[in-house]
Amino acid sequence: MDVRRRRAVSVGSVEAKPNGKSLVEVDVDVHDPIKASDALPLPLYLANAVFFGVFFSVVYFLLTRWREKIRTSTPLHVVTLSEIAAIVTFMGSCIYLLGFFGIDFVQGFIARPGHDNEWDAEDDIIVKEDARAVPCGAAIDCAPPVVAVASPKPKVPVSPPSSEEDEEFIKSVVAGAIPSYSLESRLGDCRRAAAIRREALQRMTGASLEGLPLEGLDYESILGQCCEMPVGYVQIPVGIAGPLLLDGREYSIPMATTEGCLVASTNRGCKAIYASGGATSVLLRDAMTRAPVVRFGTAKRAAELMLFLENPLNFETLAVVFNRSSRFGRLQSIKCAIAGKNLYIRFSCSTGDAMGMNMISKGVQNVLDFLQNDFPDMDVIGISGNYCSDKKPAAVNWIEGRGKSVVCEAIIKEEVVKKVLKTNVAALVELNMLKNLTGSAMAGALGGFNAHASNIVSAVYIATGQDPAQNVESSHCITMMEAVNDGKDLHISVSMPSIEVINPNPLTLPY
Repeated sequence: MDVRRRRAVSVGSVEAKPNGKSLVEVDVDVHDPIKASDALPLPLYLANAVFFGVFFSVVYFLLTRWREKIRTSTPLHVVTLSEIAAIVTFMGSCIYLLGFFGIDFVQGFIARPGHDNEWDAEDDIIVKEDARAVPCGAAIDCAPPVVAVASPKPKVPVSPPSSEEDEEFIKSVVAGAIPSYSLESRLGDCRRAAAIRREALQRMTGASLEGLPLEGLDYESILGQCCEMPVGYVQIPVGIAGPLLLDGREYSIPMATTEGCLVASTNRGCKAIYASGGATSVLLRDAMTRAPVVRFGTAKRAAELMLFLENPLNFETLAVVFNRSSRFGRLQSIKCAIAGKNLYIRFSCSTGDAMGMNMISKGVQNVLDFLQNDFPDMDVIGISGNYCSDKKPAAVNWIEGRGKSVVCEAIIKEEVVKKVLKTNVAALVELNMLKNLTGSAMAGALGGFNAHASNIVSAVYIATGQDPAQNVESSHCITMMEAVNDGKDLHISVSMPSIEVINPNPLTLPY
């Protein structure tokens, strides 16, 4: 059975079809909405074209007359008949244009679904075909066609709890009787705890988490590791750029991003490097830093501690104390800075394959405890005084480095620049100088002498389980370009002094 809608007013009719099926016409009283533009003598698009043309013509005429009066020193208040007509026409066209945008707004408001004088029957009638092979006459006695009116979805989809016990937990969390963070320890089931917390959050806030996935994540694996009190997870697409030929080895680069063309542009760069024989890299420095802040009663005492710490004769003793905290952490250097009575002590140490933040913090605490013997008047204000500096743009990281300090270079052949990069060597060198170097200097950039290193670093960090917040200093980068081999080829290099990463086992990556 087919259901057909007609814009008419009648009770209904039944019509026989040649295939033996019945055709029921459901007549709906739907009046065409009256638009404000119907009052215009011309169609809306023609009226708009006419008044736009008049408006710009009159404006041009008046500006021309104004310029002539200024040139001839004629008073502006002296107007001719044609100028009076132009002014009146200008005002009329302005009134129309303002009214035009008002008409457009009113029509958009009237045409909204659910408005009193319009019913969008296309959305509210479900068309179904009667598959029963019955004679035409039998169609009169069969059930009426299915007509359903779309009802708005509830704001918060209430999913029934899996058990009465879960319902009790949900009510207790909503009432505040059970802390949300204790669900995992109470239930012993991390997935169930996340589901209960999620439902309780929906009831407390009135917001729907329907679009946030719950299934598909191993909640046991993040317990005590990361992301406390989970209620779901976010899906980010991961693309692969490459292969990148670096130091004679090929690498596929995972990039998690929602930015269009980022993976594609990175892939094109990898293609240009590969076609030119690859890139080479050098690890210049590998040292994580932590800088506590301590305070004394006088600036003299703070200076005495600084001289003690920076004395090479005392370094071996301090290194032994520091290295007790870990098998991998090894103290490399100590650098101090004074601000009045306050002393900032920047410890640098190697941390193996770990990021090393906790490792170096423990070593720093050991040294501070040791120093209390000779400097009992030292007041430790904080284990980190931001002279480190972590997750903040800082000149000390740009100059001294933090984490891995790396320089990488490649020579891109002239034909590759033309075919793959779609430009030429001279244009790239000039652009790099004026944009990445001079333009960034004009902006007062701090470690931002590059095109978009931050985009690539963030995408790789998210895909490989790094800390995305450390993109701030990890994307510090200066890009250099120079024409070589008699100006035919392009030498390009990047220097990144503070890449902060964990070196994970590839088997433990999220993908």
